[in-house]
Amino acid sequence: MKKLYIVRHALKELEQLDQDDYDRALSQSGIDDAKLMAQRLAAKGIKADLIVSSPAKRTKETSEIFAAALNYNKSIMYNEVLYMAYVNELIETITYTFDTVDTMILIAHNPSLTALAITLVGLKEKIAMGGIVEVEFNCDSWIDISKENAKLISYDYPNKK
Repeated sequence: MKKLYIVRHALKELEQLDQDDYDRALSQSGIDDAKLMAQRLAAKGIKADLIVSSPAKRTKETSEIFAAALNYNKSIMYNEVLYMAYVNELIETITYTFDTVDTMILIAHNPSLTALAITLVGLKEKIAMGGIVEVEFNCDSWIDISKENAKLISYDYPNKK
């Protein structure tokens, strides 16, 4: 079994003149939401073998918050492709993961993350900022993941009732 947590970064700061989108940080509300969601995963006893993140400022901040909450003491893998990724690039990133990794957290951006969740498990809504989609694959190798062996376990987000 392989487990993937698809995490969309939390709320970002408002756009400012002369600031590139890549450099936009989390807002204070986004920081709070990221901490809340990371704590929800920690409360479930999740142990990540690998955190892969877009290197954009807000996803870096989100991945660091998750790493701290989950006592993840390995290096976070920052992958430039994840910033403006197409679904096939996300899938390629996942399938190139070593099989010694059983639980991966992928932290990136919409619309690609929602497209990934739709592709793998038929998610019926857009992933909210700070949202986490938990997917389990009935296989032993990341290269074998597909919609045929993927199962949606949960979808959670900061303001979920």
